[in-house]
Amino acid sequence: MENAVAIRDIFSGAADGKKVLVRGWLQNKRSSGGIIFLLVRDGPGVIQCTIRKGVEQGFFDQFLSAKIESTVTLEGVVKPDPRAPGGREIQASSGKIDYPALEEFPIAKQAHGPEFLLDQRHLYVRDEKMRAILKIRAAILSAVRLWFDSHGYLEVQVPILTSAAVEGGSTLFEVKYFDEKAYLTQSWQLYAEALIASVGPIYTVAPSFRAEKSRTRRHLTEYWHIEAEAPWCDLDCIIKVEELMLSHVLEQLVKNCPVELGLFERNVEDLARVKPPFPRITYDEALEKIGPEKAGIKWGDDLGYEQEKLLTVHFDRPFFVTGYPKKTKAFYHKPDPARPDVTLSVDMLAPEGYGEITGGGQRIEEYDALVTRMREEGLDPKSYEWYLDLRKYGSVPHSGFGMGLERLVSWVCRLDHIRDAIAFPRLINRVYP
Repeated sequence: MENAVAIRDIFSGAADGKKVLVRGWLQNKRSSGGIIFLLVRDGPGVIQCTIRKGVEQGFFDQFLSAKIESTVTLEGVVKPDPRAPGGREIQASSGKIDYPALEEFPIAKQAHGPEFLLDQRHLYVRDEKMRAILKIRAAILSAVRLWFDSHGYLEVQVPILTSAAVEGGSTLFEVKYFDEKAYLTQSWQLYAEALIASVGPIYTVAPSFRAEKSRTRRHLTEYWHIEAEAPWCDLDCIIKVEELMLSHVLEQLVKNCPVELGLFERNVEDLARVKPPFPRITYDEALEKIGPEKAGIKWGDDLGYEQEKLLTVHFDRPFFVTGYPKKTKAFYHKPDPARPDVTLSVDMLAPEGYGEITGGGQRIEEYDALVTRMREEGLDPKSYEWYLDLRKYGSVPHSGFGMGLERLVSWVCRLDHIRDAIAFPRLINRVYP
């Protein structure tokens, strides 16, 4: 089988005037004046190919009747053409349909409802914008790893199946684990605190699961978490880690994904100017900015999506909210010594109505203080014996955070719903396909 060239490599200009062979999917087709115009996609790239009626008649007729999303092989000469997408086309002289589409492709150019597109997700992932989202996701993860690796953080993995809750029992997916109960993880949090005493600053990229019965545009039941934990790091320290890492990620996106971002009308200058330090406000100041008449909550309640949306209108870039009340945060968040009713916690919120994209803060490092908080939350310390051991053998001040990958993608791509930030979304009413 003759080697095919990657379509994306054709646009460098090195193949101009040369005969090449390409393979891929027939993304679109039209004919005009004895010429068939084909858009062929091999995954990373898309190129226009033309077939003129003067070529071998069977070849021309075969492609004239070809259905969209058939897989094809085409051979021809590369020619610069400013009218073609990307400025180049292949003037095909031979080729074949390798595997013809058996039916008309169900996703047509006209608008479809979200439920139809979710049912057809296995095919909708071929959409131009979905392909761009997947490339942007990959670029974000590549940039995240580059930043952490170059700043002394080690990537580690921890179990998906756990025996204890991290954030709270009401949002756990319970599974039968032989003769015991286990849960799908909500966060790597507890295991991360064990590993920092082994290898120091760490991070992970892994799925997390929340059984939240939420139908907002920013909730998934399965999502991807970028999480980090560092010893000898207080609240201010972890805030700086977050803003440095995110600004690096956005810088790389501007550099490597301008075409993809352009599909979502994202002005790359908005991302390029996101530089540390980010604005910081306290929970108390957040309530003041929202205003009591609009907030719909009282002091001590967590900021929900509606409150965060109102708050983001005051900012044109990501910002931090610190000092959340104790009852809104998990048991391991350290109370502020200067004000014990609030915690040394922080959320990063994205502007433009998107709200929280990270959550984190400083952990409780003292054994007795941690036991007290567990009991205040109605937790049995015996269920967390191994976690409490970490405070017996060389505890240190430490902090960490978790970033929701899909929430970041939603903001970067200005998506209307988080379901489009992942290839196959898991929602409260959907586990298919």
